[in-house]
Amino acid sequence: MGATLQQAERTGRRRRRRRAKPMSEINVTPFVDVMLVLLIIFMVAAPLLTVGVPVELPETQAEALPTDDEEPLTVTLTAEGEIAIMETTVAPETLIPRLRAIAAERASNRVFLRADGAIPYARVAEVMGALNAGGFSNIGLVTDTGGPTFTGQDG
Repeated sequence: MGATLQQAERTGRRRRRRRAKPMSEINVTPFVDVMLVLLIIFMVAAPLLTVGVPVELPETQAEALPTDDEEPLTVTLTAEGEIAIMETTVAPETLIPRLRAIAAERASNRVFLRADGAIPYARVAEVMGALNAGGFSNIGLVTDTGGPTFTGQDG
């Protein structure tokens, strides 16, 4: 019993003042706040990045095509029969030379064709032929999702 009292006295004298340990944890609250602000900014800005030619696209159950690193080239055929490359209206006789000039500058031969649902299929086929003659063999038809399925039922 005497040994335990002696040991308690010895440790009492040697008490040192301990320094506070540095904090080794990361405070993630500011990081989360910044990420939420960026998320809101991108959610607001994303709808503004679409091509600005108004078209009533047909609805299908087709899946979206994978995109490349390059901004996709979009050709639009409006209900009035006008042809637009991106947002610039083009005369039908200058379509193929313009497409050849664009194809020479691009790495990808992918083009997206947006055609109004009221346009006859023959006109859409003519524009697809012009796209092929202009150097774009990878043609994707753009549609809205949620249309009828092959069985005739709505999606």
